[in-house]
Amino acid sequence: MTNESSQFDRSLADLMRAAQAGDQLAYARLLNVLAALLRRSIKRWRPFLKPEDIEDLVQDTLLSLHQARATYNPERALLPWVMAIARNRVIDGARRYIARAAHEVVVEELPETFLDHETNSIEGEYGDPEALRLAITTLPPGQRQAIEMMKLREMSLKEAAAQSGLSVAALKVAVHRGMTTLRKAIGTKA
Repeated sequence: MTNESSQFDRSLADLMRAAQAGDQLAYARLLNVLAALLRRSIKRWRPFLKPEDIEDLVQDTLLSLHQARATYNPERALLPWVMAIARNRVIDGARRYIARAAHEVVVEELPETFLDHETNSIEGEYGDPEALRLAITTLPPGQRQAIEMMKLREMSLKEAAAQSGLSVAALKVAVHRGMTTLRKAIGTKA
């Protein structure tokens, strides 16, 4: 460490000691100096990051520093301790980015929706309402009731449960089984 950087570190260490003793003004000055220093360092370490990502890492580092400030040993240099925290936050940020990117799905073309009902119709939807009506009548009473309430009358699970006296779980099972039976009866894929 050069004499100038050593002197800079000592002045920061003095601010940290004062902050540890409860001096809020010294702590605010320390955080302002460290925030600027961290922005430059993180930008140098990761020049490809967007400014908002750099700022997130600076804030993460300052938060970690705040949480660990009581563990700082005033007999040691401050900047190596701060930079170790910053490197760890940058590495954690990279891990979060990789984990998030692993689960992202890139969509080339977003689906369009329109106000007019016909333009939002699903291709290949079933077109014989009479066959569907007959298939519904062949369902067991519990499944038929669940299908009528949930699918035809578009009741919520809570409303259907209150009206039928069945639990939400029982309604879900009845609807699932009823839909499976109907698909088989009318020959549609599911």
